This record gives sequence, C-alpha cells and structure tokens, in this order.
Amino acid sequence: MVLNSISGLFSQDMAIDLGTANTLVYMKGKGVILNEPSVVAVKKNGRGAGKVLAVGREAKMMLGRTPGNIVATRPMKGGVIADFEIAEAMLRYFIRKAHAGHRLARPRIIIGVPSGITEVEKKAVKESAESAGAREVYFIEEPMAAAIGAGLPVTEPKANMIVDIGGGTTEVAVISLGGIVYSISVRVAGDKMDDAIVEHIKRKHRVLIGSSTAETIKMTIGNAFPGDALEDVEVKGRDLATGIPKLLTMCSDEAREAISEQVKAISGAVHTALEQMPPELSADLIDLGIMLAGGGALLKNLDLLLKTETKLPVKIADDPLSAVAVGAGMALSNLEILRNLER
Repeated sequence: MVLNSISGLFSQDMAIDLGTANTLVYMKGKGVILNEPSVVAVKKNGRGAGKVLAVGREAKMMLGRTPGNIVATRPMKGGVIADFEIAEAMLRYFIRKAHAGHRLARPRIIIGVPSGITEVEKKAVKESAESAGAREVYFIEEPMAAAIGAGLPVTEPKANMIVDIGGGTTEVAVISLGGIVYSISVRVAGDKMDDAIVEHIKRKHRVLIGSSTAETIKMTIGNAFPGDALEDVEVKGRDLATGIPKLLTMCSDEAREAISEQVKAISGAVHTALEQMPPELSADLIDLGIMLAGGGALLKNLDLLLKTETKLPVKIADDPLSAVAVGAGMALSNLEILRNLER
C-alpha cells in the first residue's frame, strides 16, 4: 500500500489506445503525448536471445529488413494481444517513455478494447498492463471511447452512430444515454486492406511487395468510391518471374478494386447496425447521421460511399486517429464514468 502511494507520486493517469497498427498514449492534462507503431524488434537467437532491441517507430523501420537473428513483429492481431511477452515489453516501453524513463512510475491506466473482445483476451490485456507497471487497469470499449473523443453527445437520449476503423478491427456502435445500445465488431480493417493490395499486385502483376509499400499505396491512392480525378503511384517490388527489382504504376481505380472486399465488409457492418437498432433511435440518424473515426476513416471517399448507400449524413471526426485515446482519457478524468467501467 505504501509502495503504491509512493509510486503514485511519480505517476500520471494514462489512457492507451492499444491498436493493432499504432499505439497512442494520452496523459491527463497533456493530451496525446505518444503515437507510435505497435511494433517490437526482438533478438531471436544466440547470446541475449529474447532481448527487445527496438519499439515503435524505430522497430517499424526494421519490418522486412532484419537479419536472421532479429525479428520485428506486431504483438497485436485483430485488436487483441497475440504475443503476451512482447505486448508486455511494448507497454512497459510506452509507460516509461511517457514518464520520461522513471522506473517508479505505476500509473492508473484505461485501455480501449474492441467491443467483441472475450474475457480471456481482456484478461491477457490486463495482465500485460499490470506486469508492465500499471497500478490499476480499467477498460473502455473502443466505439464508446471514439464517440466521446469525436465529441458526440453520448449521454443524451439520442442515437449516436460511430464507425471506428482501426488497423485490426472495425467497430460499429449505436450509443444512447451513455451506453452502447447495439454494436458489431468485424476483424476487417486497415491491415486486411494492406494484405489485399499485396495479393492483388502479386496476382495481377506477378510482383511481390512488402506490407509497408502496400500501406503507402492505400494512403496515397486508396479509395472507396470513384473520385473526380484518376491518381497513380509508382510501386517498387520484386518480379516473381525473374527475381529482380521491378517498377510498375498503379492507378486509383485499381487500388479501389484491390480493397473492394474489405470496404464491402465495413459497409456491411454499418448496414447490419442500421437494421438491428431500435426504430425509435433510427429516426435520430436522419439528422445526426454517422460519425467515422480511426485511421480507416481517412480512406478517400469512404464517407461518400456510406452517404450514397445509407442516404444519411456522414461526418469524419476532427482528429480520427486520436479519437479513441482522447475519449478514453476524458473517461479517465471523469470519476463517475470510470466507476461504471468494468475493472
């Protein structure tokens, strides 16, 4: 108890958006202070095997470029922990970095988790956070955090629909009176789009590219709905027939075709939520519409596609990338909301 009190003096409450692609850390009174890739580089064998060599941005630069004795990996898959030890090392790194390396830091932490997370998966997240130095661990469902962070009036008796598209999961939720009325979580999001682009280029052009190149294609010319102008980008990869490097050009129409299945799955989740929500709340959406958050909200013309398909207003959060972290941080600052969350 005394140790907790002492460590509390060196700690500040934190909210963590533990994402498949990126981890964001929000600190009370400071806002989002860290936004780094959820990647860890570990020594694989030999002397010092298992040693963490790099975390975050530095580790991401090593993806696909490491020698045989080093492996750069993502400990999160589909929004949940896939590698317990590496996730713990990553959390410890982010907690210490947020506290300027102070080893006595034992903060209270609130973590955003997918709405479809199981109790076993939740327990793994909690144990990782506690082992990494958290004094107390709370959870908040990502769609609720995203809605709060996006500025939706979640406590009012009106329907608020949030679509949070991350790296591993897409969360669609209808929120009213401070609670989630209906939610659906699909494990189709940004990472699956990257994989689809890799497979499309491999199948159509017989060229192999890495996931980082696929992500660049998605972010530059990726789109969900035809736009006014056709864009293209140069793609560098390895020719599967000759084994030598090859340069090709990819246009925005081809990029849209490559990710069409994933976009369809996200659109399908939105339609399912609209069909399942209570009719009393459906009427509210005619005026209030749908709010998009998460990195996937930045996919070009996704709002236009959903607007065309649902005939409802569709808006993108002011800062979609940090909506979950900011919303979780706001919940951490509100003791009444915090007490209602399951610890």
